[in-house]
Amino acid sequence: MWLKPEEVLLKNALKLWVTEKCNDYFILQRRRGSGEGGGGLTGLLVGTLDTVLDSMAKVAPFRILHQTPDSQIYWSIACGATKEEIEKHWEWLEKTVMRTLSVFDSNEDITSFVQGKIRGLIAEEGKSSLVNEEDPEKFREARLRFEKWFGLPEKEKLVTYYSCSYWRGRVPCQGWLYLSTNFLSFYSFLLGSEVKFVVSWDEIWKLEKTSTVILTESIHVSARGEDHYFSMFLHLNETFLLMEQLADYAIKRFFDKETFEGDPALSDPLQITKRGVETRARSEQFRAFFRLPREENLLEVHESFLWVPFSHFNTLGKICVSENYLCFASQDGSQCYVIIPIREVIGVEKPDNANKAVTMCVRGKRAVRFSEVRDFERFASRIRSRCGVLASPQHGAAGEVSTDVCRSLMEHFEENPEEEALMVGQKGSSKTVSTEALMTVFHPQDAENLDPKMLKEKMKEQSWNIHFAEYGRGMSMFRTKKTRDLIVRGVPEGLRGELWLLFSGAVNDMATHPGYYSELVEQSMGTCTLATDEIERDLHRSLPEHPAFQSDTGISALRRVLTAYAYRNPKIGYCQAMNILTSVLLLYAKEEEAFWLLVAVCERMLPDYFNRRIIGALVDQAVFEELIREKLSQLTEHMTDMTFFSSVSLSWFLTLFISVLPIESAVNVVDCFFYDGIKAILQLGLAVLDYNMDRLLTCRDDAEAVTVLNKFFDNVTNKDSPLPPTVQQAPVGSNGKESHTKVDITDLIKEAYEKYGDIRSEEVESMRRRNRLYVIQTLEDTTKQNVLRVVSQEVKISPADLDDLYEIFKKQHFLSCYWTMNSPVLLHHDPSLPYLEQYQLALPQFRALFSLLCPWAHCAHRDALALWMFRLLDENQDGLLNFKELCCGLDVTYSGTFTDKLKLLFKLHLPPAFSELETGSPVFSKGSRLCKEDLSHLSQLNVSLTDVSDDGVIRKSPEKGKGKVDLQAYLKQWQDELLKKEESIKDLPRINQAQFIQFSKTMYNLFHGDPEEESLYRAIARVTSLLLKMEEVGRRLQGSGAPSEAGPVEGPAARPSGVESETSGASRSSADTGGATSPAHGQRDTEWSFAFEQILASLLNEPVLVRFFEKPVDVHRTLEQAKMAQIRANK
Repeated sequence: MWLKPEEVLLKNALKLWVTEKCNDYFILQRRRGSGEGGGGLTGLLVGTLDTVLDSMAKVAPFRILHQTPDSQIYWSIACGATKEEIEKHWEWLEKTVMRTLSVFDSNEDITSFVQGKIRGLIAEEGKSSLVNEEDPEKFREARLRFEKWFGLPEKEKLVTYYSCSYWRGRVPCQGWLYLSTNFLSFYSFLLGSEVKFVVSWDEIWKLEKTSTVILTESIHVSARGEDHYFSMFLHLNETFLLMEQLADYAIKRFFDKETFEGDPALSDPLQITKRGVETRARSEQFRAFFRLPREENLLEVHESFLWVPFSHFNTLGKICVSENYLCFASQDGSQCYVIIPIREVIGVEKPDNANKAVTMCVRGKRAVRFSEVRDFERFASRIRSRCGVLASPQHGAAGEVSTDVCRSLMEHFEENPEEEALMVGQKGSSKTVSTEALMTVFHPQDAENLDPKMLKEKMKEQSWNIHFAEYGRGMSMFRTKKTRDLIVRGVPEGLRGELWLLFSGAVNDMATHPGYYSELVEQSMGTCTLATDEIERDLHRSLPEHPAFQSDTGISALRRVLTAYAYRNPKIGYCQAMNILTSVLLLYAKEEEAFWLLVAVCERMLPDYFNRRIIGALVDQAVFEELIREKLSQLTEHMTDMTFFSSVSLSWFLTLFISVLPIESAVNVVDCFFYDGIKAILQLGLAVLDYNMDRLLTCRDDAEAVTVLNKFFDNVTNKDSPLPPTVQQAPVGSNGKESHTKVDITDLIKEAYEKYGDIRSEEVESMRRRNRLYVIQTLEDTTKQNVLRVVSQEVKISPADLDDLYEIFKKQHFLSCYWTMNSPVLLHHDPSLPYLEQYQLALPQFRALFSLLCPWAHCAHRDALALWMFRLLDENQDGLLNFKELCCGLDVTYSGTFTDKLKLLFKLHLPPAFSELETGSPVFSKGSRLCKEDLSHLSQLNVSLTDVSDDGVIRKSPEKGKGKVDLQAYLKQWQDELLKKEESIKDLPRINQAQFIQFSKTMYNLFHGDPEEESLYRAIARVTSLLLKMEEVGRRLQGSGAPSEAGPVEGPAARPSGVESETSGASRSSADTGGATSPAHGQRDTEWSFAFEQILASLLNEPVLVRFFEKPVDVHRTLEQAKMAQIRANK
């Protein structure tokens, strides 16, 4: 490899390098301790030094230096891992460069020419390289070490590498951690002790930062039942963030494809870089914090001050700019942040050079001023150009406006706050069936009602109006501590829909997709799917006590919203709990607004909640358990089984407490959720447990604890709710006896914020990422245990070996996806299917496993044998093998008796394994002579039936696994398997001429390389001869009893002599024997066949054949070798 020329002091280098060749301008050297004469103490010391100092000499012990006469300065220009590689570079220099150097007059010119030539070669190599790093030269060297040390395929993309210590017990090993697209790898070499391991990201169960007495700060990785600890990083947080992102990428790509497909940024594993992963992580945090659409990416970050008009001071923070939004978040603890859609910016003032300030005019007579922006002129120019493109025609093009205009707008806003316009998107009514919130229809507020509750409701509205006047209204409203205080106190009924839409970010989706919902409603009307059937079933179960859902108006609106969302997102479709949530949304928001609120909840705020495995809810439950252990340790000491909290809290997370609280109290919880996200639900859950701590500590079992919590929820009230009794929901478990005092929901929420408000959203997101690995791997382990429980009853393979075999089977599926963008193999994993069908292998993956696992894989026609085995094991003929089908086939080759193995071989040469095309070929039916080439060709033929793919696999049901599971068909298949009797050898059909010839060829191929190879060849030749003689005798006896059929008997008469000649010569092909047919009888029917009993009886007479098939197989060793060779086999 050519290197960027670097200066070398040869005086010091002579102690570590040995000169092999030299001339006037170049020196070829070898590292001491490597090559011939290497090793010993010198090799250990030099190897250790190279590893610790990250020297290229560890993997490239040869180098070429450039020198000039009469100079003490040398330049390294090339290195090589082998002598052959470095010799090629040396020869190129002698032939190409040496002749040119003689024309230069000065040494400086020679050195400049050589350096320029080498840099040109490196640049030429870099044109096709995928490396996109800050220091390409160092990265090229690191990649060379990575490829040499770990033996991974060249397609594996190295993302970055770090120097660190790996702890083996209490002993640290200094080495290098390499992070690539699919693997975490570590290498260390200290005084002859080499530490090297590779862990794939999809095997990791736990990834966290830890701190102990010995390790002040380290990274803990748990995978395959082993714990790995890494410490002494220069930038630990950066390393951990990158590891977290790569693990999350692998989990989404392989286990959670629904989420991954919505994230195209990392769709190609060959294009992933450190910079790209870090950028993606920052964009995710940016979108989550400001509740922005998934399409937004963080483009710029500027530190600046924001003028806060209501407080008359500047607050320090950061400006974050994406494609369509400009956001600001304070850093001084004031919790002030602003979101400004660029579509609402109508002008940008000329930059103020004195204060480095930029002032923007926003719709609604608003002005926002940022000062001390470092690159303020460029920042103002970019915002002006973007809003000029995005501005709506009715508002005119955004451009540069005068200072006086912006200043007058700011003064006008401060002096006349009551003129603040309503939020954008609320003025016009959407073209949907229902344009009013159901609450306004079924419970209109009476302005003249002087009820105390209504008076308090009006006071709340007045508080919010004052807030709007001071802080603004709409998307560009300033959001501060005061905003949260108002949310905690409860949102007025008339403002609830508007504020939910604003704080969830759904207003952005609705504003940028006008008419989208109406189109969805039209397109989805009349569709009939499994989702629509489930929706119809649950429509009347959604808040059945509320008058709105006792009428066709509410039911029809609920149907339209749920059906439209199922049509928009068929991967989620419809899940239970969506109906309850949507019902509440429809009470306070218009139909189109409720739809976009549902989109915000399902796709952003509660990701992965509403899918088949509710992974998101399980992850948040794990976060909840972690917080319980941290905040309520007394409770965890009493209730050691944490699964209780998971079971009781699942409905809390899925329905945002709507299913356990009365509706008038639950809406207050939803208020907090839309403002603070899942953090609000976690806080309230902790507060509920804390409030009931004393009662829970006295509970003797889980049932008693559940009763305590249910009674508590029944007694949660909302004393300020203006809803009439006909609308309010009765307590679920009320029996007339009050064992609990009434608890007001507002007080409970206040307590939750006071006690647990210190939980930061960033911490929650970090805990989500950490627990996501564990939850998904737990689900995968559950799948594995269920599969092993079923398969272990069918095979003789030991449980430990069966566990290893499952890991190899699953790893083969992943290896087919590691280095391919949008690999079709990913479609063979569907968690919605029954356990056995979740992972399946197609023919290419099975062939790779066959070569690693099957004792018969060493034969010459391995691929043909693998194809026949695949067809035979594919019982439902869908072109895919599940784990049970694979194990049943391998179990015969591992543990089967002589009869079992022979029966398997026999069936491999019958349909559907050995297809009808191969048996019905004219070559065989005419009885003409078969040469070896013909048989070789026929053994490779594919099936030509109606449902055959290019790979030769019969697929009778290609749709299987693509849609919903047919449970009746699955149960019938299961019943058939239970009733299926053990197959008798008498049930096997006879093997015909073509099949028997191929059977004989396969037997010959199996013996290749065996110590008794020659004896086996002779034995099978004797068996073949004996069988043909038996067939001839049978035909003659049959012919003597039926003269009309005696004609064809003479055809095979010539065969025994041919066979006998083969036997005497110990020939290794029975193909020619079977084809020695008299041409005179070629037109007659001379087809002959054998029964399995005949072949079995003949082979039992040959002890050497019996010994071959009854030879024990070391299954454990085979599996261990397969694990080690599996990755190399996929190079």
